[in-house]
Amino acid sequence: LHMGKTMKEDLTVVAKYIKQLYPPEFNVFSVYAELYHNYFASQAKKNAESHLEDKDIYLLLSWVHNFYPKEMRKDHALAMELDKVKLGSLLPSSLSKELENKYLDSEEITVKNSLSRCLDKEIQRWKEEKEPEKLNGHFQSELLGIFVIQSIYSGQKRAEDISKAVGEELSRRLLKELPAFLRSYRDAFEDFKEKSKKHRYYKPILIANINNCWNFR
Repeated sequence: LHMGKTMKEDLTVVAKYIKQLYPPEFNVFSVYAELYHNYFASQAKKNAESHLEDKDIYLLLSWVHNFYPKEMRKDHALAMELDKVKLGSLLPSSLSKELENKYLDSEEITVKNSLSRCLDKEIQRWKEEKEPEKLNGHFQSELLGIFVIQSIYSGQKRAEDISKAVGEELSRRLLKELPAFLRSYRDAFEDFKEKSKKHRYYKPILIANINNCWNFR
């Protein structure tokens, strides 16, 4: 953040006040821009090659794909000048791709584990002598129907915020996880239907789970 702010502010000063003090052939703005970019890119590469936590990978990818090219370099005071310089990306494409794969693997596991924990909680609730919650007057499982969808949607949204390509790849991966989760859900529900017919709230639980189907569709 400090490097980005410094680069943006300093290049704005160069564009507005300094470059006109030199002959055009000196390409003063280009010299400044390239030096700042090269230093920024070297620091990004150094970070990318070190051990990063998942949140750090996400932040670094956000800088590579969003903050740096879209917010900083497209600033109205700098965009026209920077378009002439062609600075390139903060990271080599191979290193950026490596980070993207690490992020996607981690996010996929996070969503998968989240769905699994959610189903375990739901199964536990079926075993309790409690009536299911009602949403808009209908029996429904807020935990299962809403939480699962939100988990998947939130994962997709985070990935899309990095880049469209990363978002599409995570969506493709999660489209495999959702059917697997639904099969586990179906098997657990069938088991409950078969073994828990004397449950005090057997019928409301059945209705709640049937109503969940509309949310999942």
